[in-house]
Parts: sequence; structure tokens; C-alpha cells
Amino acid sequence: MRAVIQRVKNCSVEIDEKIYSSIRHGLLILLGVEETDDAEDINWLAQKIINLRIFADENDLMNLSVIDTNGELLIVSQFTLFASTKKGNRPSFIRSAKQDVAIPLYEQFVKALSQLSGKEIKTGIFGADMKVSLINDGPVTIIIDTKIKE
Repeated sequence: MRAVIQRVKNCSVEIDEKIYSSIRHGLLILLGVEETDDAEDINWLAQKIINLRIFADENDLMNLSVIDTNGELLIVSQFTLFASTKKGNRPSFIRSAKQDVAIPLYEQFVKALSQLSGKEIKTGIFGADMKVSLINDGPVTIIIDTKIKE
């Protein structure tokens, strides 16, 4: 799994020219699922994200997690995170999981984050044409890949 995590002041997902979901202060998570991902990837990534200390404390240091700040979470599926641009100019998405694999893993990831945070997780719709709007706070943007773990 690959995630792009953005600390946001607010963000929303629009589908068919209507706001489908939105959050205020918290994290926008763009999630790519790879064919080889499994429950171990879900659990590791969910734990990592929920405990990331990327919010400012009283000394303006990044020492607080989304849980510590009572932030919200919005997860958007994004198969393009596994784009390969090695050959030619048209990206290849062969590493991205097909829907029959990706959808259950995406849903399990949403459930894992909900259980860890004790909150409802906002989402987009898997496979939909979505317009994502956000105000990146900082800006703070972090990329995490469960196969690299750096």
C-alpha cells in the first residue's frame, strides 16, 4: 500500500458536482492498493498513520497525532499512486490492484482506521471520478509505502 498523507485545515470530495464528504482539521489520505497487499500492510499502515506526530504542540513542534488533536480523517482511493513512468510518457498502472482485490482491502483499511481512531472515517467512492479540494496545513505532506517502510 502506498499513502500520501496531507495535514489539512479542511478538505472535501465532490462527485457529480455535489459534495460527497468533507472534513475540517485532520488528515487527507490518498490510498493506493497494490496486488500484493494484505492484512499486514493494512494494520501496519493504519497504525503508522494514526500515530504520526505531525500536528503542532503548544511549543509549535510536530509532536501530536491526529488522535491527540481530535482531527478527522478522509480517505480517497487513488490507483495512480502506483504509476510507473519508467518507460515512455504514458504511465503504466499494472502494479495497482484490480477492483476485486483493491475494494476489499480499501474497505478493511477504512475499518481499521475507524477502529483505531474511534471515529467515523469519511471517504470518497472507490473508482468514481472525484474532485478533491483541500487547504494543506503547513504544508505537510508525507508519503508512506508499506513495502519500503523508510
